[in-house]
Amino acid sequence: MEERSSGVKTPLKNVTAQAQRRSKGYGLSRRSGIDPTSYIGYTPGLTSRRITTSRRTPKPRKITERVDPEQIALLVKKEWQLSYVTPLHQFRHTQIKSYSRQLSAFIVSEKQQGMGVEVGAEAGFKVTFSVILGVAETDEDAETVLIQVHSKPAFVGKDDADKLVWSGWLTCVSGDLEYLRSLPDDFVCLPLFCTSGAEALTTLVKSWFQRTFDCCFGSLCINSTNLQWLAALWTGCHSDTSIQYLKLVWTLPAQPPMDVTYTVHPQDAYELWSSVRQGEDSVSQDNIYVEEVTRFAKGLESNFYRHFRIDLSAGRLMQVATALGSARHSGRIKISSSGYMTTILILLTECALLKMPL
Repeated sequence: MEERSSGVKTPLKNVTAQAQRRSKGYGLSRRSGIDPTSYIGYTPGLTSRRITTSRRTPKPRKITERVDPEQIALLVKKEWQLSYVTPLHQFRHTQIKSYSRQLSAFIVSEKQQGMGVEVGAEAGFKVTFSVILGVAETDEDAETVLIQVHSKPAFVGKDDADKLVWSGWLTCVSGDLEYLRSLPDDFVCLPLFCTSGAEALTTLVKSWFQRTFDCCFGSLCINSTNLQWLAALWTGCHSDTSIQYLKLVWTLPAQPPMDVTYTVHPQDAYELWSSVRQGEDSVSQDNIYVEEVTRFAKGLESNFYRHFRIDLSAGRLMQVATALGSARHSGRIKISSSGYMTTILILLTECALLKMPL
């Protein structure tokens, strides 16, 4: 099937559009907003928790004043795959050294049984659990836990460092207080699980957690509504920190499907965002409402239609990116600025709790 791409710059506004057709057959039966399959926040029958209709306006924060900068550096500027995890039974932050030994032994045992852990010629694995203090926002939030897996190559010198082959972290930032307080004392809720590394190791780590803490994991996609939220939140930061660009990617229900990349000049995006804000009073400016986010998304779609006569609302928003971070419908996230890290983690924690079965 012929592939086509086009790029156009408009003289009136700094907008760049690119369309690409894909050969794989694919169809959409519904307009963007609520996806045809179950995604965060819209899974019928799984949760009675409320969907947020307003959020605090993001402000730059020096998170490194209360969190170890070296630990923060391990989390930012890296793309993570998201999952949700149900509450951990009898997990104890004070036992992380023991967990490190147990998971190390489990990975080695599974490798010896031929479970497909292939990251090179290793003599063994070393797992390190650590607690990242200060990411939590409320007294009910459990402290963030970082897990790192290093391989020990079989043919290296004594002074050669182990190689980091996998990392992941579990967190809860401003989790729903009513839900957190309803949990029995022997459960710890760290609903957001972010991973980076070999899929085989991700599977083994999840398997160990399931056996040890009687929990379960599930994929955490980011639906169009939450991608719109991220676009609005990041764009609103432009007055304090330059977002440099706003890039959005839609998939349109053509045959073959068409991916449309829409890049907007940061000042144009910010002016549009400012124009849809509801009021000038301090209360309005301290909060962002879902109606504003919807108007912002519609404004972007309308501007694109004026220039290119393509109706983006007929498709599905798949990706959002700025210099502050990026997010994909598939559940991949990158936080590029630690100053706005808390804002993004609050949204993702909410998403994980909404997707999680009761």
